[in-house]
Amino acid sequence: MGATRRGALYGLAAAATFGASAPLCKLLLPDAPPPVLAALLYAGAAGALTIFAAVRRRRAPAEPALAAGGRATALGVAAIVLLGGMAGPLLMLVGLERSSAVAGALLLNLEGPFTAAVAVLVFHEHLGRRAALATALVLAGAVALAAGSGGGGGAATTWGGAAALAGACLAWALDNNLTQRLSLRDPVALVRIKAAGAAAGNLVLAVALGHRLPAGRVAAAALVVGAISYGASVVLDAYALRLLGAVREAAYFATAPFVGAVVGALLFRQGLGARELAAGALMAAGVAALLRERHSHVHSHEPIEHEHLHVHDEHHQHPHAGPVTERHSHVHRHAPLTHAHPHVPDAHHRHSH
Repeated sequence: MGATRRGALYGLAAAATFGASAPLCKLLLPDAPPPVLAALLYAGAAGALTIFAAVRRRRAPAEPALAAGGRATALGVAAIVLLGGMAGPLLMLVGLERSSAVAGALLLNLEGPFTAAVAVLVFHEHLGRRAALATALVLAGAVALAAGSGGGGGAATTWGGAAALAGACLAWALDNNLTQRLSLRDPVALVRIKAAGAAAGNLVLAVALGHRLPAGRVAAAALVVGAISYGASVVLDAYALRLLGAVREAAYFATAPFVGAVVGALLFRQGLGARELAAGALMAAGVAALLRERHSHVHSHEPIEHEHLHVHDEHHQHPHAGPVTERHSHVHRHAPLTHAHPHVPDAHHRHSH
């Protein structure tokens, strides 16, 4: 299977497992305040990934260690913990308290356009006209959903709830782009550190605010949701970021709120009203346009030296002192190369246009 197709599958699987967490978390919020629930979600993720890493160590080729990345990698990991592990989940849970399950799930689709905007404006990732139009459609759907909720007891969300969910999406957009820059190193180790740091930070915050842990059944449910939706999902998303770049990953991950909306409608028996359906249609049109984008042209690879897990394909033609097993990791140098093929802005295709 090609790298781009694998990236798409990883991104869609990450979206499905994360999307279901929004209504499930809303179900748990009455018994667990946001800092407590965030701590439990990430504790479940950290525990599950610790077990997975121990099992994987015996069966899979080793990824480059995070520790070898130096000070820049350490700063990036710290920012990922603060933004993606603490600010994002807390703002999401606060927003979900002030929104219906369906509206909250759909508003989380802002993560996609925000991720694309940060990738283009800050990290100079290429975004064509089709992708720009698609991103605008997703954003328009989210704005329409919030704008229609002005007053009355039946509002799908308040402006405060919409602002909190938008803030969560911005925090995760920054997290996504930083993770993409570190994704050539071990994604499991990266997400495990993020989860452990976020669990500890949110637990300290919960204790400082005087919150207590919920009943055992609620805590166990939160740990399970965290293991799947904040552990497995985030690792899959990190692999998608590695293979696709931040903009294309955002397109696939933008399907998460649709999963959340469906699960929320079923759990809370709210149904999908005209406003939600119209907003969802705009978002679906944007996602579909992003998924259809293709990018190919003659491009040149500059010499670069780095380390990551790889096979000997057209981008990796270098000598070895002895026999090697494919999918191996070591420091290697890329010679200059000019060619044309369909590609995405992964670590080997960050060229100007």
